[in-house]
Amino acid sequence: MTERALRLGTRRSKLAMAQSGHVADAVRELTGRPVELVEITTYGDTSREHLAQIGGTGVFVAALRDALLAGEVDFAVHSLKDLPTAQHPDLALAATPRREDPRDVLVAREGLTLDRLPDGARVGTGSPRRMAQLNAYARSHGRTFRTVPIRGNIDTRIDYVRKGELDAVVLAAAGLNRIGGTEELTGSLTLDFLSTDTVLPAPGQGALAIECPASNAGLVALLAELDDPYTRAAVTAERSLLAALEAGCSAPVGALADLRAEGPGQQAVTEMRLRGVVGTTDGSTLVQLSTTGPVPTSYDEAMALGRELADEMLAKGAAGLMGERAL
Repeated sequence: MTERALRLGTRRSKLAMAQSGHVADAVRELTGRPVELVEITTYGDTSREHLAQIGGTGVFVAALRDALLAGEVDFAVHSLKDLPTAQHPDLALAATPRREDPRDVLVAREGLTLDRLPDGARVGTGSPRRMAQLNAYARSHGRTFRTVPIRGNIDTRIDYVRKGELDAVVLAAAGLNRIGGTEELTGSLTLDFLSTDTVLPAPGQGALAIECPASNAGLVALLAELDDPYTRAAVTAERSLLAALEAGCSAPVGALADLRAEGPGQQAVTEMRLRGVVGTTDGSTLVQLSTTGPVPTSYDEAMALGRELADEMLAKGAAGLMGERAL
């Protein structure tokens, strides 16, 4: 008798379907079982308000989690940066697969890169985090950017540039890579992958989260085969920093944990560096700090790394820069 297909809950967007399709393929290969995608519409998909207005935190995941808890799907795939930092008591974060490129990418009119954007350039982004760092970059180079709040899927955002309404938009590189958009865009537009020294990504950016009911121990163990321990350690530290700052995912907070290697061919991973930034959206004030320590070997160690850096940032005045505070 053929085993019942596993039902994977996913948002309906082109990017979410691509992400979930990759995970579905991996689960099929791992288990030999069929996997079917179940499309679910979330509040974040239907609301036209800017994320900062609707709260940001959890708006893309609540409907998927409801479907999991109701038994309508067996597991769900989220962009990790959309997950609230507090773990749901009845759900397990079963796996964080190997992370895609965590950087942001500037998609601009032909020939324009970040360092070539003219004074007064109109740059589209709905992210206070990106606004803060882009405006700080412009100030440090004697320019001003006009950051314009936008929403919509990847194609919609890029169309603002194609139509000449904006000089550039900023997107997550991982999203473009996952839908194969980087090849299509070359020619009429310029892609500038932004150094993390200039713009730190959102905590967890580029990583996926695979959730399932905590009560289904067999499925938790099966999905755990897809987990990448280095990715999990990094994003746990980043999200710990976000939680310790008591900031929602629409607050102007950037964080990135990267692994430092030593030895022949840089093969031996020995340390993890965690960088964090909080800033006012006009870029006038940034608190940017980093800490380096041994690679965390447990959840508690990764959490401690994030809390340690958050404490240092709060001592430097980060709390007063964040605007939205989680309740």
